[in-house]
This record gives sequence, structure tokens and C-alpha cells, in this order.
Amino acid sequence: MIEFVFHERKAAQSAARLLRRHGGEMEYFKLIKLMYLADRRVLIETGLPITGDRMVSMDHGPVLSRIYDLIKGERAGDGSWRAYVGSPQGYNVCWTGREGDEELSVGEREVLDEVYDEFGSLHRWQLRDATHELDEWRDPVKSSKRIDPRQILASAGLSSEEIDILSAEASEIAAFKRRYAD
Repeated sequence: MIEFVFHERKAAQSAARLLRRHGGEMEYFKLIKLMYLADRRVLIETGLPITGDRMVSMDHGPVLSRIYDLIKGERAGDGSWRAYVGSPQGYNVCWTGREGDEELSVGEREVLDEVYDEFGSLHRWQLRDATHELDEWRDPVKSSKRIDPRQILASAGLSSEEIDILSAEASEIAAFKRRYAD
């Protein structure tokens, strides 16, 4: 299993970018799906996802688990999430109006915009159905099940050797970030 370090501020800035593109508010179900699709795409392109969040299969498709917990208020975090994304009002979340996406690379911003352009107009159930078609999703039957990023990379056509190299690099980066975290 490839492990990444979760970066709450990048996650929050990613969410804010998607929320701004959607007029400032959207269903959190849809936001989580769009963020998952962007993380997945960047993972395939670079070997590292945007947020570093843990990917899991749930009944309605794959999600980013820490982000889901932040939205529901079940994770305190470092405060970055709430600085950019307000508490849910019913099933919707809103952008707080805080500007800034300096944590995101130009490529990550482009992928977020591409994912929004491709999937942003879909209804939440259409998004659910689309994510059920992804190779890595397995029905966890009223539970959740970890998704190994190796499976995503393999489904994108990377060889075992390439995946091993990316996994080793991710482990080194994670170890460095854990050791020298603020």
C-alpha cells in the first residue's frame, strides 16, 4: 500500500478552487467526488496526488476519507479546511471567500479545472455512477475499504517496476515530511 502525507491546506485550496468554479457553493458529495477525481488524475500523471489523502471505497463510490471527515466535522485538522470551506449547511458547503491557491502547482490547478470542466455539470448520482466504473472501486457493503494507489496506477497502464519506483519515492517524501513537519 502506498502511503502519502495528507496536506490539509492543499486540500482546502483545492476545494475552494472547485467551489469558486461552481459559484461558491455545492453539495459536499459532489465536491468530494470532484476532489477524488482530481487526486486520481494527478496521481496517475505524477505519482503523487494533490492532497495526499487516504482513498477509500464507500457505498456511493470512492472518496478521500480525511476530507470527508473534515466536512462532517469529525476531524479537527489544522484549521486550514475551515479557513477556505465553511461548515455544511444541510448537504452543501460554501467557499468562505478566502483567496489563495499558492500551495497548488500550476499543473494541479490545471487538473482541478479540467476535472471541473469534465464532471462539474453532472448531478451527484451521475458522479456516483461514473466513479463506480473506476477499476479501483469495490463495493464495501455498508462499510469502507482502503484503495491502494498501486491499483490506480496499474489500471492506468504503469508497469510493476514503475509503480515500485513511484512507491519508493512516495515513501521517501512521506518520511521526509514527517521528520521535518512544522
